[in-house]
Amino acid sequence: MTGRPASELTILHARTLTLDSTQPEAQAVLVGGGRVLAAGTREEVSALAPRARVLDHRDLILTPGLADAHIHLVSYGFSLSELGLHGARSVSEVQARVLQRAINTPAGTWIRGGGFLLSELGLGEYPTVRALDEVSPHHPVLLYSRDLHLAWANSLALRLAGISETTPDPEGGVIVRPLGTLLENATELVANAMPVPSEAEYLRAAKAGVDDLASRGYVSAHTMAFESPEAPRALQTLATRGELPLRVWASLPHERLGHARDLGVGHSVPRGGPGALFQWGGVKFFADGALGSRTAWLHAPGFADGSGTGIPLDSPELIRDLGMEALRLGLSPVTHAIGDRANTEVLDAYDDLRDLAAQKNVPLRIEHAQHLRPDDIPRFQGIAAGVQPIHLHADGALIRSLLPHLAGTSYPFRSLRDAGAILAFGSDAPVAPPEYRANFAAAITRRDDEGHPLAQHEALTEMDVLWAHTRGPALAAGWDDEGIIRPGARAAFTLWDRLGGNARALVL
Repeated sequence: MTGRPASELTILHARTLTLDSTQPEAQAVLVGGGRVLAAGTREEVSALAPRARVLDHRDLILTPGLADAHIHLVSYGFSLSELGLHGARSVSEVQARVLQRAINTPAGTWIRGGGFLLSELGLGEYPTVRALDEVSPHHPVLLYSRDLHLAWANSLALRLAGISETTPDPEGGVIVRPLGTLLENATELVANAMPVPSEAEYLRAAKAGVDDLASRGYVSAHTMAFESPEAPRALQTLATRGELPLRVWASLPHERLGHARDLGVGHSVPRGGPGALFQWGGVKFFADGALGSRTAWLHAPGFADGSGTGIPLDSPELIRDLGMEALRLGLSPVTHAIGDRANTEVLDAYDDLRDLAAQKNVPLRIEHAQHLRPDDIPRFQGIAAGVQPIHLHADGALIRSLLPHLAGTSYPFRSLRDAGAILAFGSDAPVAPPEYRANFAAAITRRDDEGHPLAQHEALTEMDVLWAHTRGPALAAGWDDEGIIRPGARAAFTLWDRLGGNARALVL
């Protein structure tokens, strides 16, 4: 990442993909005051500022800066030092990793980690405390599935949380019996028993998360709630200190909407104004759970293994009513919806919000939109679809076994684009790593981790993916000055050796 005095003029020489339909390519870009001033041929731009500093990147490709349109930034920062279970292929492998961490951790200290999938562990049923108790009887253990909608705990963790066989299920959650697995809101019962991180720990995690993202070539991110209030507060502190290397658009949980209204969040925050590296932009809802945890909300017949139709969470009525209030504050309703029933219900609620959203010039957003009925796809016109192609890699096998009737309209990127949805690509980190290469591969090849194709008619081109990782996220955030290279746009770029290859951020 490069920073220069705001008054200095700089010319960038590179093959430039502007994503501006009036001038799709350029050879040079003139930058000053943190903004793009001009783009054109090298001769044209040089004539505008003959004494400007020149950065020669003619062997590289310059594009608008990469954005991760769906991430939990501070949680991702914490995850970088937690027990990683991505790639674990058996319960014994999980045990080995937990045991190794326990050996190097003082007794009584919590072991937290995540990244596993039940299917990859070879489990057809939910795990119990037994396997974790065998390797960690003296450390409370809480392990999250990759989708974060399921947690696996040992006996000590459940005991510290006050959970027994007779504990009733919380609203919107399930304590699976025999004990060990917690679904949806039940995971919070154990998470709330863990020591609360200090302010300094939140700041370290926030810094770790944003620095990691910037090092990968990203210039902006949308952080999606599902975190404690201390998380966005840490990001705001970094912004105040001048230590935030990304432009951050943040969502707050709908439970805190009243508090936000009292603080004037929304109208008082400039939407993408110059220098606004942190802003509140959305209000987050959860219509359902996730595929791997069997908690995605489905139309009948539901999951093919007979496990039901999932778990509905925030009601369509609540989404409609609080979504209206959010829009009045200038904030976007942002709703997690994975199952086909969840998406139908959210689209129904959004039909009542479209007019006000248009008046306020605020996008309506549906996050994930993974499994859709064909009739619902055209209803996404004008809606920002925050999708994560990287999940297709692990979900392919699950879709074939659990949702074969929806395989043709799972991750329907091309159909959503053609319907007029605003595609905004992200990772959902720490659910998956913020790896744009995986998003390029999944969206273009439509092949899962086992090499099997999934609805290959939904494949996108490299330029489609670039747009969905740059301009799409900007439009989903209401930023007209980002994700494009034209006069007035933010001077935040990504340099590539090739599209989908190695990348680095360049912010001037």
